[in-house]
Amino acid sequence: MSDLSVNEPDDRPLMPSLMKGLQCRCPNCGEGRLLHSYLKVVDHCPECREDYTPQRADDGPAYLTILVVGHVVIFFLTTMWEYMRPSPLTLAVSMCALATVVALLVLPRFKGMIVAWQWAKRMHGFK
Repeated sequence: MSDLSVNEPDDRPLMPSLMKGLQCRCPNCGEGRLLHSYLKVVDHCPECREDYTPQRADDGPAYLTILVVGHVVIFFLTTMWEYMRPSPLTLAVSMCALATVVALLVLPRFKGMIVAWQWAKRMHGFK
């Protein structure tokens, strides 16, 4: 029998890559910025020239953000209602503000982590 296995390169270390992505840094070198505006991924790392054009972080970061924001808001909503009993308008305004702040803080970090995960697992054409 012949061996039909394909010589594929090994995956890169996942946890260090994810931590660099969480910091919105290049998962390869950890020095270059991964995002050049709020959510726009750079074409390549300015430090090590790693190509990021194959990345496909479409809706994943948004879904993760909704998951986290929902849990944070529900925790604070129930805690405030149980211990403070604010007026419904105060509660609604404060929860909207909390949801906005948390979403704006975690969305770029989740995008960095998704791109770093794709890079570490060599998905979508990452070499």
